[in-house]
Amino acid sequence: MLTLADVSKAYGTRTLFEGVSLFVKRDDRLGLVGPNGAGKTTLFHLILGEDAPDSGSITWQKGADFGYLPQETAPAGDETVLQLAKGAPPDAEEHGDFSLETKAKIVLTGLGFRERDFDRPARTFSGGWIMRAHLARLLVSEPALLLLDEPTNHLDLHALLWFQDYLSRYPGGLVVISHDRAFLNTLCTGILELRNRTLYRWTGNYDDYLRQKEAHHAQQITLHKNQQREIAHLQRFVDRFGAKASLASRAKSKEKQIERLRQDAVDAPEEDIRRVQFRFPQPPRSGLKVVTLTGVEQAYGNHVVYRDLNFAAERGQRVVLVGPNGAGKSTLLKILAGVVPIQAGTRELGGNVQSGYFAQNRLENLDAKRTVLEEALDVRHLNPEVTERMARTILGGFLFRKDDVFKKVGVLSGGEKSRLALAKLLLAPPNLLLMDEPTTHLDMASIDALINALRQYSGTLLFISHDVHFIRQVAQRVVHVDAGRLTPYAGDFDYYLEKSKAGEGRAGVEAASPPLSSHPRRESPPPSGPRSGPKSKEQRRQEAEARAARSAPLRAARARVAQLETEITHLEQRQSELTAALEAPETYNEPGKPQALNRELAHLVDRLAAATADWESESRKVARLEA
Repeated sequence: MLTLADVSKAYGTRTLFEGVSLFVKRDDRLGLVGPNGAGKTTLFHLILGEDAPDSGSITWQKGADFGYLPQETAPAGDETVLQLAKGAPPDAEEHGDFSLETKAKIVLTGLGFRERDFDRPARTFSGGWIMRAHLARLLVSEPALLLLDEPTNHLDLHALLWFQDYLSRYPGGLVVISHDRAFLNTLCTGILELRNRTLYRWTGNYDDYLRQKEAHHAQQITLHKNQQREIAHLQRFVDRFGAKASLASRAKSKEKQIERLRQDAVDAPEEDIRRVQFRFPQPPRSGLKVVTLTGVEQAYGNHVVYRDLNFAAERGQRVVLVGPNGAGKSTLLKILAGVVPIQAGTRELGGNVQSGYFAQNRLENLDAKRTVLEEALDVRHLNPEVTERMARTILGGFLFRKDDVFKKVGVLSGGEKSRLALAKLLLAPPNLLLMDEPTTHLDMASIDALINALRQYSGTLLFISHDVHFIRQVAQRVVHVDAGRLTPYAGDFDYYLEKSKAGEGRAGVEAASPPLSSHPRRESPPPSGPRSGPKSKEQRRQEAEARAARSAPLRAARARVAQLETEITHLEQRQSELTAALEAPETYNEPGKPQALNRELAHLVDRLAAATADWESESRKVARLEA
């Protein structure tokens, strides 16, 4: 359907890619990946005919059509949302195309629009919602090939999951640029990697691509070493015997052999040295109750977001807030961070709690007029021990090296702002971390580094994200936010999906905390009638045994909860001791001790997670038995 043959493109002295060839079939599902600035969007522009290649050709099969969703905001005029989704101009007459209109409404609803939005002018919506309407237009028109540039950026989690499911059944081909690993894993049957001015094609989804790339990398290293070893062996013969007349001809032959080997030699694979590397320093230990909201009310004008909101987070929890756009997730995070004043109720931090807020709009945490270094040193009011050398070291781990630290914050890219905001958190590590869409603008390598750091983080984490892979790797609990109501799920993201789909959220509520209406049904009392005489001794004995039998499971569950709480306390104490030992410089003076401590800590973290899961299960059992 689409053929690229020896396509090259450069801007000035910078070559983006050269000799790129590609054939896309009608049933291909391809993910286009590569480092920021590699030329992925430029390649799309060449395919669309919006720019011309310096050399090579791009041809479409006759009759093939395509649809393109840009990364940035697309235009919207006077047409309604429904007209835009149908591809109809604003002054078009309605001809009663029932199937097209029905399909458009289904797609718009799946992407998060409400029925009352259908007849609103598209231009009255924000840029993100306009992009959703344009995405709906593409899905309704069903071109032979979809070209999508970061299509999940403007979707909340529920719309993303619907969109992902819809694309899995899409009848045409797909080429998509995305940093969402779970999205690529679900949809793609091939990965195109644009790297070092070359386009590589791999079979399978994103995880398959990583495995193949690693195996290919190892193979290239081995081949390169063997070739260099053979060249060195031949060169030693030439150096030793080249001057001897009796061996001169053989030495000349070896020189020609070396020349042929060098012409055909495999270059050493390039290591990606510009990769974010960091871990969160373990913060001071907080009290068990970290943050509590009681009777909170919050409104913007006449729009009430929360009324009588109650919420609490405990030490060590990792909670993701999910729900539709506009449900109040970001507002809740800001209330918890104390960055917006509440209109009623109370916000109470626990003992020794220090919060850190990572805003979705990174400039909320940054001053555009400062340099990168000045912004990093601004954390001294939280951590007076921060020195310029320490700040430069941390910034270097986030790819701000040498003169990069003197760049103004205002000129940084979205990814650079995200990395700077993360660096500030490391310089003054909080024990309550609140993060709003932390993976936005980060490439996949940086997202992986953030996941690894957060999994080792011992503080309390509450975050918002629509990156399913990130959520699955980090979150241990889920809170669904919708219409001012919080529904907790005492399990990870897959648990939330299972429970919320099983009973439209009811099952998840019951699993998380038994609601007031979940008391077990009691037997109706016997009809009134003549009272019987005094109970016999045998009757009283049988009733006592029945009461004891009913209370035995409750006593056993309570005892198990108490036992687990003691065990968790001891494990947390030992975890603090191990963490302190690993942070002490003298630990590294004894060979093998850091490795032993790390092994013990890894084993302890697993035991602590298992004990906590058992405690949650037994606590729910106690609540059911007490009901």
